Amino acid sequence: MSDKRARFLKVFPTIVEDLTNALKAYKMPQEAIDWFTRSLNHNTPGGKLNRGLSVVDTYQILTGKQDLDDEEYKKVALLGWCIELLQAYFLVADDMMDHSITRRGQPCWYRVEGVSDIAINDAFMLEAAIYYLLKKYYRQEKYYVDLMELFHEVTFQTELGQLLDLITAPEDHVDLSKFSLSKHSFIVIFKTAYYSFYLPVALAMYVAGITDPRDLKQAQDVLIPLGEYFQIQDDYLDCFGTPEQIGKIGTDIQDNKCSWLINKALELASPEQRAVLDKNYGQKDNAEAESKVKQVFNELNLEQLYKDYEQDIATKLKDMIAKTDESRGFKGQVLTEFLNKVYKRDK
Repeated sequence: MSDKRARFLKVFPTIVEDLTNALKAYKMPQEAIDWFTRSLNHNTPGGKLNRGLSVVDTYQILTGKQDLDDEEYKKVALLGWCIELLQAYFLVADDMMDHSITRRGQPCWYRVEGVSDIAINDAFMLEAAIYYLLKKYYRQEKYYVDLMELFHEVTFQTELGQLLDLITAPEDHVDLSKFSLSKHSFIVIFKTAYYSFYLPVALAMYVAGITDPRDLKQAQDVLIPLGEYFQIQDDYLDCFGTPEQIGKIGTDIQDNKCSWLINKALELASPEQRAVLDKNYGQKDNAEAESKVKQVFNELNLEQLYKDYEQDIATKLKDMIAKTDESRGFKGQVLTEFLNKVYKRDK
């Protein structure tokens, strides 16, 4: 375990204690407190924690402080954990909507014995926990309202992306006429890019005192297309990456995902290839149908088209970063660090 991750994880028990104390103050019975504690521990700290750690990393770059004392570190790390709570809220709900089986190597929360539909309320509680923590730790700060508004706005944006995804590509009804590259772009920007890329940086900027709207826009103008690139990369790896690379067997084709690959294929396909896609895309537990879709992807040379796209977007983003105005304290290095994590990743 890296030192960064270990230090970040040390803050989590404080959050659990704060939240369980809130329940005790409301005189909730121990049974309910134990339930909430179990939900917090099952759903929040088990992922890669990249979003939460990015808040700390960004703050350190913006302030030039590599060695934060415990008090200052906690102030920033708590916001990182608020993003992880937001992620947990999304995932608990998303797993129920998608009827998923496992998450992060363990059963999805709603599939844990005795949980079932109570997971709906548990998801709401994970989200509400964010605002309890913001009030407890940041109410006296001049940027408190900014933090509140940012979390509310990004949550709404993510839910808009999820809505369009659900009505465009339900797993149980395949209709490729609903797909388009413009819809895919909207879905991934709203469902992923805002909360995974822009939110961590904006939170760190507020704490670091860099709050000029022009700086926030500089960050957003790079981080949103970077987040879109990240998801397109994910779509590519799901099909063309190996299970050893990505840690799972890709299922986007069988799951009727509105991915970049199928949308690019629909844009380029001949009538004969389109017929193959219409017949075989989104067929659950059908390896033969999946193979026919992949054959069309190969005929259309999608692997090379992705590599061309990757080179093009990386060049554009590097050019934008090079033009960063650092006169008010924002640093292009923040954006470079994010790009370096994503560019040509293979897992």
